[in-house]
Amino acid sequence: MLSARRRTVEADLRLSAAAQHNSKALSWVDKQSPHDSFRSILPGLPDDVAMFCLALVPRKHLHVMSAVCKRWRSFIQSKDFIFVRKEAGMLEEWLYFLTTGFEDGRSHWEVMSSPEGGIWRIPPMPGPVRVGFCTVVFDGRLLIIGGLSKDGGAASVSADVHQYDARLNRWSMLAKMKVGRYDFACSEVNGMIYAVGGYGSNGDGLSVAEVYDPDKNEWTLIEDLRRPRYGCFACSLGGKLYVMGGRSSFTIGSSRFVDIYSPDGRSWCEMKNRGCVMVTAHAVLGKKLFCMEWRDQRVLAIFDPADNSWRKVPVPIVGSSAIRIRFGILGHRLMLFSLDGDPAYRTLIYDPAAPAGSEWRTSAIKPSRTCLSIVTIEA
Repeated sequence: MLSARRRTVEADLRLSAAAQHNSKALSWVDKQSPHDSFRSILPGLPDDVAMFCLALVPRKHLHVMSAVCKRWRSFIQSKDFIFVRKEAGMLEEWLYFLTTGFEDGRSHWEVMSSPEGGIWRIPPMPGPVRVGFCTVVFDGRLLIIGGLSKDGGAASVSADVHQYDARLNRWSMLAKMKVGRYDFACSEVNGMIYAVGGYGSNGDGLSVAEVYDPDKNEWTLIEDLRRPRYGCFACSLGGKLYVMGGRSSFTIGSSRFVDIYSPDGRSWCEMKNRGCVMVTAHAVLGKKLFCMEWRDQRVLAIFDPADNSWRKVPVPIVGSSAIRIRFGILGHRLMLFSLDGDPAYRTLIYDPAAPAGSEWRTSAIKPSRTCLSIVTIEA
C-alpha cells in the first residue's frame, strides 16, 4: 500500500515538474499547421498533460505510436519530446553496435536495450557500402556522415548524411556536406554538428571544416584548420570542439597538437598534446575524455580539460594483450568491448564515481560478432 502511494506521489511530482517547464515544450504546439491547431493531442486533455502522457510510453512502443497520426509523430520527433521524457524520468539508454561478418557483405546496426532483452537489428543503412564515415549521436538520432562509398567496385568520396531516428526506427537523408570527405573528425557541440579535416576527393588531406545546423538542415563552412589533418577524432569538452590524434601533411608521424575550436569566437587555437597520440578508442564521460592508445591497450588515459592534465589508470585485461578495444557508455559508466568478439573476453566496466579499488567490474554484455563502432542513444 505504501509503495503504491509512493509511486503515485512520484508521478504527481514529475507531472508538476513537467507542467512548470511546458511553456517551453508547448512551443512545439505553436509550430503546427493551422489545421492541426484545432485538434488536441489527446481529446479531453490539455496539451501539456497529453504530452506528459505520451512521454510515459515505453521506448519500445514509440515507433508504433508514431503511426497513430501525424501530430503524434511530429511530437515524438521533436526536441520537446526528449525534454518532457527527461522531466518524467522516462529516458532510456540503448546500446547500438555496428557489426560486420554478415552474408550480404554489409555492416549492420544491432541494438541491445538491456542485458536480458537480447539483440536485434534496425533497418539497414541506405545507400552503397561506406567506410571511413563518422557517427554522431544527438537528440535521439544517429547521424552517418561522409565516408568512402563503394558501389559496384568503384570508390568515391561521399558528402552524404543519413539520419536514423531511434524513436521512429527509421532512416532519412539530410543535407549533404559542402565537402565530401572520409577518415575525418566529427562531433556535436552545443547542438551543432562539426566535420573537420579528413581526406578529400583527390586523396589529399583536408584542412576544411564545416558545421551543420539541425534546425535549418544546412551545412556552413567555418574557418579552416591551420594544417591538413586526417585519421583524427573530435569531441566536445566545455562547449568547445577538440580535434586530436591522426596525422598531418606537415608533420612526421602522428600529430602531437590539439586543435580547439570555439563556437563563440568562431576561431581555432592549438595546444601541445602531452597525452595520447595514436588513439584507437575514445569516449567522453562526464566532463572528461577517456582514451586508449595503440601502443598500450592495458592503460586507460583520462584527459581533464579544466587543467589540460592527463592521468593513467591500469586496465585489468586478462589474457592476450592483442585484444582490440572499443568504448561504449551506459549508465554513466565506461564499457570496454572486444572489437573482434573474442569469446573468452568479458566486457570490462569502469565506474569513475566508484570508491577507490572497486572501479572495475565485468559484464556479459557484448556484441554478437565483430564490432566496428558502438554508440549509446537516449530516447
